[in-house]
Amino acid sequence: MARQNSQKSPQSPAPKSTPERTQDSAAQPAANAHATRSPPAPTNEQIARRAFEIYQARGGTHGSSEQDWFQAERELRLGRQ
Repeated sequence: MARQNSQKSPQSPAPKSTPERTQDSAAQPAANAHATRSPPAPTNEQIARRAFEIYQARGGTHGSSEQDWFQAERELRLGRQ
C-alpha cells in the first residue's frame, strides 16, 4: 500500500485584478474645501493692537513686550479678544 502525502504546499492568493483605491476621488474636493474654510491668520497690525491692549491692562509696565505679542497672537488665532 502506498501512502499519499497529505501535506499540500501553501498557495499564495491570486493577485487582485484592480488595485485598491486609497481615497475616493469624489471626496477629495470636499477635503480641500474644508481646509480653505479656516479663518485667516491675524495681521501684524491686529496683533500689535491686541498686544498694546494687554500691555495697558497690565498697567503699562515694561519688560514683557514679547510675551504680550505671543499672547495677543494666540488669542487672535483662537478667536478670542
